[in-house]
Amino acid sequence: MTNRPNGPLYVGTTTSLARRAWEHREGVADSFTKRYGLRRLVYAERHEDILAAKQREMNMKHWPSAWKVRLILQHNPQWDDLYDRLS
Repeated sequence: MTNRPNGPLYVGTTTSLARRAWEHREGVADSFTKRYGLRRLVYAERHEDILAAKQREMNMKHWPSAWKVRLILQHNPQWDDLYDRLS
């Protein structure tokens, strides 16, 4: 989640991406995303195993921002909000 290209980034794990993205967009919980107004879903990965997803999250949180930006640019070069594409 972010609020603009090259802006602050939030990395997290959930079992329901649509629900969690909605919560971030609506600011229903006090969190990093609410504090910084991060409402745009620009990248997501699907994992069959929640433990693998959590490990990926922990790894990505330790990455330099430039690595995360590069990953987003590879998959979403326009930084489009992917929320409406969730099914």
